[in-house]
Formats: sequence, structure tokens, C-alpha cells
Amino acid sequence: MTIQLKTCTLSDVHTLQAISTETFDETFRATNVPENVDAYLEKAFTLEKLEKELANTDSFFYFAYVNEELAGYLKVNINAAQSDEIIDDALEIERIYIRRAYHGQGLGKYLIQKSIDIAKEKNKQHMWLGVWEKNERAIRFYVGLGFVLHGAHSFYLGNEEQTDLIMIKPLAN
Repeated sequence: MTIQLKTCTLSDVHTLQAISTETFDETFRATNVPENVDAYLEKAFTLEKLEKELANTDSFFYFAYVNEELAGYLKVNINAAQSDEIIDDALEIERIYIRRAYHGQGLGKYLIQKSIDIAKEKNKQHMWLGVWEKNERAIRFYVGLGFVLHGAHSFYLGNEEQTDLIMIKPLAN
């Protein structure tokens, strides 16, 4: 399996929108109220919102290709671009979205390593992320990679308040 990363730019916004909605939908629709998933998708992945995120110099997007097929993407944030103030001197992994067909093939670990590389390049001492408390597969994955539970915060899916667990990974120098 050959994995390649490509930095996303504003010219990629339509592709980013398509893979964002596809991967979020296939990951969360079956375990949530469909109307709430629809409401979230209509709000979170508009072209205008994605263009603003892509233009933010403290956010970084990468498409992940497996054997030249778009398999998923990574979004990380530093400084004021972070979605919450969790820990000082940190990089936030806001999104690791992978198409279901590519689960279990090492792509998630590859994207975590890319996140570590970016964090070290930016002289950050920690990484953190939020993961839905009911996404047990993802929680096990993150724990296996050295993330530890740090707390929780609310996440709204449509009109439903859900809980995201906050997980932190300290980075060695």
C-alpha cells in the first residue's frame, strides 16, 4: 500500500467538501438521528465555511491518497485556530476522516504520525483531540497510540448535545 499526502488548498475546496460530507455521514449516520446528521452536514461543510478554514494560516489540511485513490483527510490546528482551549503549547487534531473502505489499513496511524511531525515542527509539546464518547473503536485506537483522557466537552449534532472526550498525547522532544 502506497500512501501519499497532498496539502489542501483553496482550489481543493469542492473535493474537501465532498470527502468531508461522505466520511462524516458514513461514520455517524447509523448511530444518530438522521435529521441531526443532515443538519450538521449542512452547517459544518458549506463551501464558505471550508474556504474560511482553508484560508486560516493556523489550520492545515492534508488529503491522504492510497494507491492514488483519495482515502481520507487530516485537519490540524494550532494557536487561535484550535476549536477549544484545552492545553497550552498544543496542536489540535480536529479531523481524521477516512473512508470506510480504508479502515484498518494503517492510514489512521500514518495521519497521527503526520500530526506529530507537524506538532514538533511547530514546537508544540502536546497534541489533543475530541472524540465522541460512543465511538469506541476510535477511542481504543487513540489510547493505543498514547492518548490519555483529559476531560470532556459538548458537541452539537443538529439539536442534540453530545459529549466528546478530550484526549491528550504528550510529545517527547
